[in-house]
Amino acid sequence: MPAEKMEMKMSCVCLVLGLVLLMTVSSESYPAVLGGFPHPCCFNFITFKIPDKEILRVEKTHDACPKSGYVITTPRGKFCKKKWP
Repeated sequence: MPAEKMEMKMSCVCLVLGLVLLMTVSSESYPAVLGGFPHPCCFNFITFKIPDKEILRVEKTHDACPKSGYVITTPRGKFCKKKWP
């Protein structure tokens, strides 16, 4: 009887370890499932005008982002706009 219990415990341990390994491999293969997005993506957009002299860089969002737009980098930070210019 104790041998059967030991065999059952080992089966459970192997099953759990296999599932953890599968989850680890899957999460690395599909980062979007975990909430990751390609950089840069915009989720909130500003409506005010940014003075041209403040703009350091303008970059279009990636095609895989949920919302399209432009990331505008200024000395004060990064802002998203739906249309440019």
